[in-house]
Amino acid sequence: MPICLHHLRDGDGSRWAVCQDGAWAQFGGTLADLLAWPLDRARAAIEDAARRPGSSLSGPFLPPIDKQEVWAAGVTYRRSRDGRKEESGHGALYDHVYTGDRPELFFKSSPWRVVGHRDAVGIRADSGWNVPEAEVGLVLNAAGEVFGYTLGNDMSSRSIEGENPLYLPQAKIYDRSCALGPAIVPSWTVGPEPIEIGLRVLRAGNAAYAARSSTAAMARGFEDLAGWLFRALSFPAGVVLLTGTGMVPDAAFTVRPGDTVEISSPVLGTLINPVVAVGAAPS
Repeated sequence: MPICLHHLRDGDGSRWAVCQDGAWAQFGGTLADLLAWPLDRARAAIEDAARRPGSSLSGPFLPPIDKQEVWAAGVTYRRSRDGRKEESGHGALYDHVYTGDRPELFFKSSPWRVVGHRDAVGIRADSGWNVPEAEVGLVLNAAGEVFGYTLGNDMSSRSIEGENPLYLPQAKIYDRSCALGPAIVPSWTVGPEPIEIGLRVLRAGNAAYAARSSTAAMARGFEDLAGWLFRALSFPAGVVLLTGTGMVPDAAFTVRPGDTVEISSPVLGTLINPVVAVGAAPS
């Protein structure tokens, strides 16, 4: 990654830093500032920060957002469609979403509920079938342009959504259900080639599940998804849009507390999160 934007903890607050070829430089503004500006102004600010003398910056990684909501797109890959059909008695519904003109878009997380690199991601204690969904996240500015990319984990309770598609908000939206990171890679540094993405679930140090996919397998393009999101919504501080997953484990697999989810990309880095249970199990 030749250049990337990190969000770091700084005492009781946080700061943004630009990393280029191993050299760090502090960025004086916020992500909300960058995403409120036109793309060319934001690019100039990032590149100006990268040219400053390097400094020693450290601190835990925070999610690479500050005031941005996270939204998500579903059924954008054939494997995602097939996985939804496996878990549900409403297969025709997902065929329609996969081939229809209008995509499935849903609210995923408020910024304060998102977890970052090395922080714990959650599975619902009242769901017996849970999986990670490894995705490319679009970091969109206020004009709907792609400012950058990050890795995302759209944790999903398959048993809840499979019971009834109307339960999707409960299957998708809960504490620690969304992880982003480790950084934002600006769009102008990424070529036109598809983005490769891998997923591993580690259990007792071994890979309990592993798969790879590519955005080349998406049924919809990034610009199409962003355009639909912005049709009747405004995001003055920008927004992150997760673009769907091409990797869905078979029905026999579920993530457990104590597992570690590892999402990686040659372009976007590696996002690592241990798994914990969230909420209370049924009595």
